[in-house]
Amino acid sequence: MPLDTSIKSVLIIGSGPIVIGQACEFDYSGSQAARSLREEGIKVILINSNPATIMTDPIVADKVYLWPLTPESIDKILEENDIDAVLPTMGGQTALNLAKECEELAIWEKHNVRLIGVDIKAIDKAEDRDLFRNWMLEMNIPVAPARVANSMLEGKEFAQEVGIPLVIRPSFTLGGSGGGFVKHKDELEAALEAGLKASPIHEVLVEKAVLGWKEFELELLRDANDNVVIICTVENFDPMGIHTGDSITVAPAMTLSDTAFQLMRNTAIDMMRNLGNFAGGCNVQFALNPETEEIIAIEINPRVSRSSALASKATGYPIAKIAAKLAVGYFLDELKNQITETTSAYFEPALDYVIVKMPRWNFDKFKGADDTLGLQMKSVGEVMAIGRTFPEALQKACQSLENNATGLSSISRSKMRPEELMEYLKRPTWDRVFRIKEALDAGISIKTIRELTLIDRWFLYQIQDIVNLERKIQSYQHLDKLPLELLREAKQMGFSDEQIADSVKDCTAEEVYEKRKAAGITRVFKMVDTCSAEFEAKTPYFYSSFETLATNV
Repeated sequence: MPLDTSIKSVLIIGSGPIVIGQACEFDYSGSQAARSLREEGIKVILINSNPATIMTDPIVADKVYLWPLTPESIDKILEENDIDAVLPTMGGQTALNLAKECEELAIWEKHNVRLIGVDIKAIDKAEDRDLFRNWMLEMNIPVAPARVANSMLEGKEFAQEVGIPLVIRPSFTLGGSGGGFVKHKDELEAALEAGLKASPIHEVLVEKAVLGWKEFELELLRDANDNVVIICTVENFDPMGIHTGDSITVAPAMTLSDTAFQLMRNTAIDMMRNLGNFAGGCNVQFALNPETEEIIAIEINPRVSRSSALASKATGYPIAKIAAKLAVGYFLDELKNQITETTSAYFEPALDYVIVKMPRWNFDKFKGADDTLGLQMKSVGEVMAIGRTFPEALQKACQSLENNATGLSSISRSKMRPEELMEYLKRPTWDRVFRIKEALDAGISIKTIRELTLIDRWFLYQIQDIVNLERKIQSYQHLDKLPLELLREAKQMGFSDEQIADSVKDCTAEEVYEKRKAAGITRVFKMVDTCSAEFEAKTPYFYSSFETLATNV
C-alpha cells in the first residue's frame, strides 16, 4: 500500500529533557522520523521540551514547540494547527504515556486526529503488566510466575505464595524507574512502595526472579500488512538482573544455539503479529535458561527504543526512518534499503563483524549514590565499538569510555587480593568487566568467576584470551624483541599502542606506533553495508581493523 494521502500533517511527540534512563537516543529517533516524513511531503509539527537536542533544531521540522509535554500543551497545539495524525512512537515511554493520557481526556476525539504507528489498545497490551501477562498466557508463551498488585497488601500476599527472590516491575515507566529486586524479606515493603509510587497508574508486577538466566533483545519492524523483519538480535553480557541500558551488550548474539535462536525469532514474530494495530519499530526481550534453553517473555515495547538507535548504527538499517514511513501507510516491500539503494527494506541485515555497546557512568559526580547495578538504569550514556571479533570490539569500547582506559587492562590495577576480588565480583558494578580481567590475571578460575557473576563462560574465555596475549607480550622485556606477528595479533585483538607499551619495559606508545608502521601493521577499513558485501553499497559507513587484507572501496 502506498502513502496514505489523507495524512497531510503529523505531530511528533518527543521524549522531554535528558535524564538518566531517557536521553538523546530518543531524539535520534525523533529527528530521523521527522526527516523521513518530510521526504514524503508531509508537514511535521514537533513538541519536545528539550532545547539541547538536534530534534528541536528549526531545520528538523516545519514547526517546533519547546513546550512542556502535557495534555494542555497538546490541546493548544492542535487548536493552533491543522493536524491530521499524531506519531507517539518516537519519544520513548514519555510519548506513549502522554498519548494515553490525551486519549483518556478525549483530546484526540475533540480535534478529530488519529494516532498512527500504534493505537491505545496496543499500548495497553504491551505496557500494562497485567494485560501483557494475560496476553502471553493466551498465546502459550511462557512467562515467569507473577501477579499484578495495586497495593502493598496484594504484593505481600503474592510474595508469601512464591517466596524470595522477587522482581518488582512498575507499569508504564521507562529506564526501569521504580523497579528493583527483593532478595531478602525485609526488602519487600520498601521495594513495593517505590514501585507503586513510580507507576503512573499505581500498579506493579510482582514476579518470581530468574536471576542468572541470559537476556536477549530483538529489534523488529512490522508493517500494516503483517510483514515482520528482525533487524538485530542483541545479547546481554550480564545475566538477568541488570537493566539492558546498564549492561554491556553484544550483537549479533554470541551464545545462542540455532534451536534457541529460531524459537526466539518465531516467538517474537508471533508477538508482533498479535499485538494489534501497530506499524513501526518494536523491541522484544527474552530470558533464557542457560541449562535447559527454556525461554520466557520479559516485555515488548510498541515503539522505537534506546536499543533501536544502537541497532540502527550497528546494522546500518535506519529503523526510525523506516518505522515512520510504515506509520503513514507504506509496506516494507515497497521501501528501498537506504544503503544499497537497490534492494528491498524487507530483509534482515547481515553482520560480518561484532558490535559491543558499553554504558558510561558518572557515579563520581553523585556522591553517596549506590553504584550497584540493577533494574533501574543508572548510566548517563554509552559507547559503541565495532571489531572483527568480540575481544577487539570489547577493547575498543573500553578505550572510548573517556575514563583514561587504554584497553581492558588499564584501569583495573587496584591491587586487590584474590579473596577481595571474589567478594567484589558478587556485586554487579560499573567496572566489573575490568575486575574480571584482573581476577583472571590473579589466577582465579573461569569456573569460579562464572559462579560469582553468572556471566556466560564464552565471554569469560574471550577475556581469558586477552589475558593470555597480554602475558605473552609481557614476556618480552624490550620492544625490539617483540615479534612482529605477536604485535599484529595484539592489534587485531584490539590492544592500543599505549596498552602494548604498558606491557613492555621502557617503551612509549609512539615507539610502538613507529615499529608497527614500519612493519606495515596499519589500519584497514571495512564496510557496514547491511548485507555483508552481497550487494553493492551506495552509502555504507566504515570501521577500522588490522586485518591483512582491506575491503575494496
